[in-house]
Amino acid sequence: MRRLSHPIGEFQLSPASARARFDALQEKREHNKNADDPLFRPVDADDFRINGADAIDFSNLVENGLIRVTMPLPMNVKLIDPATGQPSEETSVDLWRAVMPVLNVAITGSDGVLPIWPPGAPRPPIMGQDPNGPNRQGGYQHDARFGTLQEQARGALFAHAEVSVEPPTGMLDDLAAFQQTLFSSPGVELLANAILSGSTSFPDPDPELDELEQEGKVVFNRACAQCHGGALHPSGTTGETTFVRPIARYHNIQTACPRPTTDGFAPCPQRLERNARAYRITRADGTFQFVTTSDPGRLLLTGQPADLSVMDVTQLRGISKTAPYFHNNSAASLEEMLDHYDAFFARVTRLNPPPNLPPFLSSNGLVVDRGFVATGERAALLAYLRKL
Repeated sequence: MRRLSHPIGEFQLSPASARARFDALQEKREHNKNADDPLFRPVDADDFRINGADAIDFSNLVENGLIRVTMPLPMNVKLIDPATGQPSEETSVDLWRAVMPVLNVAITGSDGVLPIWPPGAPRPPIMGQDPNGPNRQGGYQHDARFGTLQEQARGALFAHAEVSVEPPTGMLDDLAAFQQTLFSSPGVELLANAILSGSTSFPDPDPELDELEQEGKVVFNRACAQCHGGALHPSGTTGETTFVRPIARYHNIQTACPRPTTDGFAPCPQRLERNARAYRITRADGTFQFVTTSDPGRLLLTGQPADLSVMDVTQLRGISKTAPYFHNNSAASLEEMLDHYDAFFARVTRLNPPPNLPPFLSSNGLVVDRGFVATGERAALLAYLRKL
């Protein structure tokens, strides 16, 4: 049995914590010009591509809590040069993403269940690329590009620590083992042990709930569990419902910038909007699709237009201590997160009216009985989320 020995929040990066570390570093440098903080290396500066080792602009870190993620472009995807309006010769793109909380990674990653692609949505390969991409059953990071914690650690060492030699396998194994001892609560640790043991029954990781929180749990299981997993298990297939989860492992919930101007979405602030780039995507039939987005998501792993801005579904245990939310830290609070989902579900309902409501909104395609949270239910759901 593992022991919960690390306090929640210790491994979370927020704009506030990044700003505090940056200010502390500047104060130290007043007395020691060689003072250092590994968070603020030139490679994670906004002006790194221009100034290299002399880069000093850490706006995305201190204002947004985001780090640079450099991704290769699929063969059918080109960046548009903002100066010429024509496809550029760039072979990679810099994205800005939130650091995912390390707590509870023992119940994330692959769940062993293949996603169910939406009906009528064939995925022909484009230019010979795998149309499904890596880790169809789930992985690590927002786009699930890493299949193991060891791969994730290795990627961070090369991309951010800028190591020049291959990390020892034993060290990567030790890092992965350590991460799997970090939990947001003893209840989640018991749940992780049950999953690891191969059990088909799971302990309820919830703490004792008052009446309002119990009401919120009912709302959660109706409105949220079909994507994020029920109260007794993380995302994946469970016996708690009559349908297989995840209905689709990966989703575009419209958090990238710019956002739709309809359905009540809050526009992205300029500090996030500035990270958007224009892309030209070659479709399977040879025609072009042009998009502007701050994050193409799993499109960069598959080349599939259907994967534009699609990300992995996260587990929600300990969510009250991991603000801000979404892959770009664009929701400052749980209230803002629910506001965003109100707009998202309104958009989905408008674009897919009955009898074609998707399964994460409807059990029969006709009636919205999932997803949406009524105004009168919000207080209860928020109370429950804060106890997860």
